[in-house]
Amino acid sequence: LESWNLAHLLVKFLLVDVIQKRTSCIRIASTRSDCPNKTSILYSKEIPRAVRVPCVLLSGIQAMSKDPLPVDASIIAIPAAQIIISTALHEIRKALIFFKWFHGHLSGKEAEKLILDKGKNGSFLVRESQSKPGDFVLSVRTDDKVTHVMIRCTHDNRYDVGGGEQFDSLAELIEHYKKNPMVETTGTVVHLKQPFNATRINASGIQNRVKQLQKENGPNISGKAGFWEEFESLQQQEFKHLLSRNEGNKVENRNKNRYKNILPFDETRVKLQNADPNVPGSDYINANYIKWKADDPSAICDSDMNTKTYIATQGCLPSTIGDFWQMVWQENCRVIVMTTKETERGKIKCTRYWPDLDTTKECDKLKLTNLQESSTTHYTLREFLVTVEGCPESRKVYHYHFQAWPDHGVPADPGCVLDFLHEVNKRQKSLVTELPSNPPGAILVHCSAGIGRTGTFIVIDMILDQLEKHDDCEIDIQRTVQMVRSQRSGMVQTEAQYKFVYFAVQHYIETNRERKRADLKSLQMGREYTNIRYTSDINSLNCNSCSGSGSFVSSRPSSISSISSYSPQTPVMLRTEVKKAPRPICDLPLPRPPEELPKSTLYENIPSKEKKLPAGLTIQSVAPIPPPRKT
Repeated sequence: LESWNLAHLLVKFLLVDVIQKRTSCIRIASTRSDCPNKTSILYSKEIPRAVRVPCVLLSGIQAMSKDPLPVDASIIAIPAAQIIISTALHEIRKALIFFKWFHGHLSGKEAEKLILDKGKNGSFLVRESQSKPGDFVLSVRTDDKVTHVMIRCTHDNRYDVGGGEQFDSLAELIEHYKKNPMVETTGTVVHLKQPFNATRINASGIQNRVKQLQKENGPNISGKAGFWEEFESLQQQEFKHLLSRNEGNKVENRNKNRYKNILPFDETRVKLQNADPNVPGSDYINANYIKWKADDPSAICDSDMNTKTYIATQGCLPSTIGDFWQMVWQENCRVIVMTTKETERGKIKCTRYWPDLDTTKECDKLKLTNLQESSTTHYTLREFLVTVEGCPESRKVYHYHFQAWPDHGVPADPGCVLDFLHEVNKRQKSLVTELPSNPPGAILVHCSAGIGRTGTFIVIDMILDQLEKHDDCEIDIQRTVQMVRSQRSGMVQTEAQYKFVYFAVQHYIETNRERKRADLKSLQMGREYTNIRYTSDINSLNCNSCSGSGSFVSSRPSSISSISSYSPQTPVMLRTEVKKAPRPICDLPLPRPPEELPKSTLYENIPSKEKKLPAGLTIQSVAPIPPPRKT
């Protein structure tokens, strides 16, 4: 670019052709006279700010200059073009995410792997062309191979395949070829039977994704919703890629399994150390390591995500309590998460494996002491002291017992689970800081079978870790569940639990969005709010003699014990580090009262004749009746 004319034409082409035509939601008009210094750009408020700024800058510089542009216009035009292109493509993606067959920036090899592994003949998807930006590619599975068909986007923003019939949108093109199959040059008929649904989304699009999944697919799928489709796809994939589970099936280990059909994978199972080699099965426990797998396509930053480890296990049987505590000591687990009651609907879900408060229990060579217990509305926190015979070391283990999961279904409010996970992670992080020489091991999670609620808690926590580290990143809940299931079968056991993962992640994202708005508002008002809860329960733990490492509950004003009118969509904010008595803060920007209220105009010990009262008032109406005199 060597002249203003070329720079202007470049920007004009990008604005009109890329944005105006391809997104239809943005309208830009560009007018240019013969004289290049009289250029103006008209735009509407719907245009993203990143697009408006360089355009206005170009126009402004030229308008202020009576002489030819004194600087090389390409200095501004090139970055403007880059911003415009990226913004336009972002707008295109936003418009297309409502179609489940659109997979965005996906390579040909990735598309082939996905469709061959998880699809069937007739499965198809649409992706962006990497060789020709602005065009698209239709990938279809036909006769157990994948055919890639280029979709051309013409200069007048119409779409066609191989120069054939043109359509105004990608959706119209896809619908046409679903009804009218294409024929390859080899004579093979390419049928578009069922879309291969995309599950990877931007975190900011979670609300639209949930709405999309809640819609019914129509009569051909028996009225099943999108959640059912995704979950059913997981179920089908599980049976294709099952690993060996031979150890759990051995005769000597069968009585150690709470459920005979829920067994650990041999590849990822926890092996008990110091086992007697002469005793068959002495190293067996029904438990698996769960980690973020670095080779998972949905991993956005594997170096950050693969450090956290979980152990998923079943609820204890009377015969496995000793093995359970041996595993806790061996793996240096300092945090145990229990997500079931001991008994539900008259059935024993987990044998109590801990002593009562202020008592001690021996399990083989280990000695357990229950130091204290504290409760909230949703969970109980216990603190154990664990020692081993012949070992001078003692360890504190924190037992988080979540008791708000109903016997049927899932919790109505995902906020209680998010608050619970927040406390669990805060404890784990504090232990990492306090024990640098012997950092805590895996977080041990169990329910009854060790797959349903256990998997739900672990998957939610993994997704939240992604969001915490990378904010508005790409997340893929289905692939995360699939990745966890590759390490322990059946994780996230029901469709209701799978749906709950989506709702919990959505609640987390929306709550954080509200928190950011509140932070911005508080800065404008000169206040600071540093505490936010995901649920209405803000009662602190009932713990009068807390000891040990770290505080497990955020300090909260004692005068605020509950909030009666709470909406799950609106986070609860508390003021911190204030000297005066705290008061509930309203979300509305109410005017602050003056520091000192004006003193009253009524004073005692002033004769009534000298005292001027407000209109309509008498001494009797503003002062209490004096008591009768004693006689």
